[in-house]
Amino acid sequence: MNDRANAPAGEPDLPGFPFPGSSHRGPAPLFARLRAERPVVRVAWTGGGHAWLVTRHEDVIRVLDDPRFSRAASYAPEAPRFSGLFQAPPGMIISLDPPDHTRLRALAEQAFSRERVEGMRPRVREVAGRLLDALEKEAGHGPVDLVAGFAAPLAMTVICELLGVPEGDRDRFHAWVRQFADVSAPEEQAAEGGEKLGGYIAGLVAAKQREPADDVLSALIGARLGEDRLGFEELVGLGFTLLGAGFDSSAGQIGNFVVTLLAGHRDLWRRLGEHPREIPAAVEELLRTVNLNGNDTSGLPRIATEDVPIGDVVIPAGEAVFLAFPSANRDASVFADPDRADFGRTDNPHLAFGHGIHRCLGAPLARLELTVALQELTRRFPDARLAVPEQELTWRAGDVNHNLLALPVELSRSTA
Repeated sequence: MNDRANAPAGEPDLPGFPFPGSSHRGPAPLFARLRAERPVVRVAWTGGGHAWLVTRHEDVIRVLDDPRFSRAASYAPEAPRFSGLFQAPPGMIISLDPPDHTRLRALAEQAFSRERVEGMRPRVREVAGRLLDALEKEAGHGPVDLVAGFAAPLAMTVICELLGVPEGDRDRFHAWVRQFADVSAPEEQAAEGGEKLGGYIAGLVAAKQREPADDVLSALIGARLGEDRLGFEELVGLGFTLLGAGFDSSAGQIGNFVVTLLAGHRDLWRRLGEHPREIPAAVEELLRTVNLNGNDTSGLPRIATEDVPIGDVVIPAGEAVFLAFPSANRDASVFADPDRADFGRTDNPHLAFGHGIHRCLGAPLARLELTVALQELTRRFPDARLAVPEQELTWRAGDVNHNLLALPVELSRSTA
């Protein structure tokens, strides 16, 4: 292996990474210049250390398809460390390489199939309708908070029902998730949240092993590849994975999508209420253009296990690589007029859910929740509007994702 000390330093004309200027509206403006001039570049991490940043769609896919870029190697004692970066626990499906990942994914997909997720559609619609009924009553007294009253409880109810979390436990379950996801807090605080979540999920797995029910956790326990089955720790890890895919990301993007539409596309909001068949395509374009990632990457570094050329650059063995998915989704070589939200776009190979073997296991669930949320909101409230200017909205500081703290909205059924 090459000595990492001999690798080039971060480019001196670039700010520390993550770059300033990122928001839910899109990645930091600097990415456009990097895609054009230096699509693979070494950057200095603001908390210390260096990493390579890959910004073009084609190159991101190349890294994701190349087994020489390892997720598992990022947990080795000698691997680069980045303070303030949320790193998934080792042993989780998103932390593994083949063949361990291949086996775990094959077992998980038995329980978390598209058919099972699609079968949840009536229940998701029922929960969304109940939450909006309550908000409509509250709306008679002024603005309502769509984060606390709709996005968060919808996503939390769905994931808790998938895992079989009893209703009486969901408030504390939610609090632990928020604590675990806050990368700005002291590490021990996030670790405490993770330990509490892990202990709870472990207890849940043990209970389902004794008495299976009609939920995904029980289905995971029953999954088989011949005589092979998921071990106890693997089941706990998959519970964590489903939490990330099924709650935090979905809840965050429901709020982000609503802000995007009400602040800049109110004509489309009304149209979607009248033409719900157009919502799935709108969801795909929102997934492409609305930036969920708090640091403009997935936050999951990969390590080059040998010297690997990407474009005009050779990534030295042992170096960390970050993939800028939001930047790849603005690549003009793939998307015509990439900075414009084109809700009639038919060819949309965005990377919001990743690509390849680590493509998000929860993508079908996220699409379902986002689609149902927009269907119900636009149908019931065609004249909804933000209750405060967009620039006055508050965001969770230090979260892995761009997540709103609150989303005050004026709801109205009137079309006048």
